[in-house]
Amino acid sequence: MPEYLLFRLYGPLAAWGDIAVGEYRPSFAHVSKSAVMGMIAAALGLRREDEAAQRSLAERWSFAVKVDAMGLLLRDYHTAQVPPARKGIRHATRRSELSYPVLSTILSSRDYRSDAVYTVALRATGEAGPYSPRGVAEALRKPAFTLYLGRKSCPPALPLQPQLLKCQTLRDAFESVRFPDESFLAPILQSVEQSLVYWEGTEHIGYDPQHVITRRDDPVSCKRRQFGERSELYAGLARRKEE
Repeated sequence: MPEYLLFRLYGPLAAWGDIAVGEYRPSFAHVSKSAVMGMIAAALGLRREDEAAQRSLAERWSFAVKVDAMGLLLRDYHTAQVPPARKGIRHATRRSELSYPVLSTILSSRDYRSDAVYTVALRATGEAGPYSPRGVAEALRKPAFTLYLGRKSCPPALPLQPQLLKCQTLRDAFESVRFPDESFLAPILQSVEQSLVYWEGTEHIGYDPQHVITRRDDPVSCKRRQFGERSELYAGLARRKEE
């Protein structure tokens, strides 16, 4: 019987990066695999420079997410002072940038999801390497590095509360898991009429896929911020009354 590692993500703000061009930084409506794998790597204490470990971690886990509440779209308008680009001059810190005698202003817009709630489910595919489901769960309880929901300005507002469940299917896992913070999130969750589920793979699922989407969130290189394409299957379900 498959073993699933489940945990909940909630924060006042979250951002799940989509393809960004120019000054606009969008956010996908649900959690990206690259964000979750980065969160687990941070919890385990893996550094971005260790690309072999980062890639191995992403390859050995099957990813799924249930959108308990999609939240509201929030768009933030930014202005920032930066030095002009000059050949041969690189600034290692923000202090160095601001000390330059001539500064310009750049404009940008960033999207966030406000009051969104997600349940993430991971299943080890084959051997999970040095990071067992139990070890990852313990790391999420006591992370080595600070965790955040897509951007550093978006810390989790509640503990992730990782749980290990042995279930026949992914659907059984999502329907069986319970979190102690249900009453805290009740005002948000009770207003939602439909749950959305996204997953990869075809084994031990339990849902009938309604369509397939392609996301560029398969981490290839953390240092160079490179991501490959990944297929996700989708199902929309009416929320049960007892939820």
